[in-house]
Amino acid sequence: MKKVELLAPAGNLEKLKMAILFGADAVYIGGQRFGLRASADNFSLEDMKEGLAFAHQRNCKVYVTVNIIPHNEDLVGLPEYIKELDKLGVDAVIVSDPGIFNIVREAAPNMEIHISTQANNTNYLSARFWYDLGAKRIVVARELSINEIKEIVNNTPADMDIEAFVHGAMCISYSGRCLLSNYMTGRDSNRGACSHPCRWKYSLVEEKRPGEYYPVYEDERGTYIFNSKDLCMIEYIPQLIDAGIYSFKIEGRMKSSFYVATVVSAYRKAIDAYMADPENYRFNPEWLVELSKASHREYTTGFYFNKTTGADQIYHTSSYIREYDFVGMVLEYDKETGIAKVEQRNRMIVGDEIEVVIPGKDYFIQTIEEMRNEEGESIRTAPHPQMIVYMPMKQEVVPYTILRRK
Repeated sequence: MKKVELLAPAGNLEKLKMAILFGADAVYIGGQRFGLRASADNFSLEDMKEGLAFAHQRNCKVYVTVNIIPHNEDLVGLPEYIKELDKLGVDAVIVSDPGIFNIVREAAPNMEIHISTQANNTNYLSARFWYDLGAKRIVVARELSINEIKEIVNNTPADMDIEAFVHGAMCISYSGRCLLSNYMTGRDSNRGACSHPCRWKYSLVEEKRPGEYYPVYEDERGTYIFNSKDLCMIEYIPQLIDAGIYSFKIEGRMKSSFYVATVVSAYRKAIDAYMADPENYRFNPEWLVELSKASHREYTTGFYFNKTTGADQIYHTSSYIREYDFVGMVLEYDKETGIAKVEQRNRMIVGDEIEVVIPGKDYFIQTIEEMRNEEGESIRTAPHPQMIVYMPMKQEVVPYTILRRK
């Protein structure tokens, strides 16, 4: 059976490392220009260099988004940027615009090119079109069913990869091409500056009754009429693989390190279990429980099995479901003393019961019995952002181990 790729988002260097250590085969990142997540931390060229070294040492790949829909002024400096990416050893760039595609072909002829979901790839003829021009991979539109994806796979060259989103936030607009943000806030989502107005609260106003706001949906709190549930396909790994999808893409360059590590870890376990023994594979509900520990909206399977309906929207709130806090990350561990050096991420108190999540392993539960500050003084609480504390661990841990609390 052909190995599949688990592709994770990385909004900064820490998230890149977390994604890889918790099981990603590849990550996609953005530079400080030309990508669709301008509000993410994003990567300087120096950060990219470090991230690429970290990834390649672990046989993982790094793809860089250059997927804006550019205006004329956005093309300035782009050839030079592509040459820099090529020099750094980036494994591929993700593009959506034919003009950018041509720039990449001219500036870095050997660079692997992936065609973004923003290019509205909904049929096998458009996939072949890009392949004939030199694209290696097509990221299919999110509006496709699993049967439509399978048909694309069956009608395209075997050496062309198909990538599809399997988890994360859904966009209300067709293939993510939206003008709502631009119209309402002047921030162009197609150039990386989306203000997410689809998550805002809306009411109806009748022309002759200004100032009288009526909920579109029968709810006294108003309605979030554009607010989609989050995509989650972890229960359908066999169907995704059977459809011929090579790369399983997780959305979330704006999400936290905790989110990235948690989601990647759950999908890694599910994919590995299926690949190890397809005939006897059984979905483990614990994987879905794990996913629920990261901040999320209610889940949907999107368009994979049917056209979406009102059941795939959340009308009453734009808030996330958040049941766990990321309270700390292990920086170092002393095997002789059993003491971990931890960077605080949320307030911790002696007596808290925490789950300790080690990259590539099952978590264990322990109580915080003691904490000391950098001066060696015993402390009861760690209230300051990113303060360093030392605490005994019940089992051996490694750097980038996550501490979470319900």
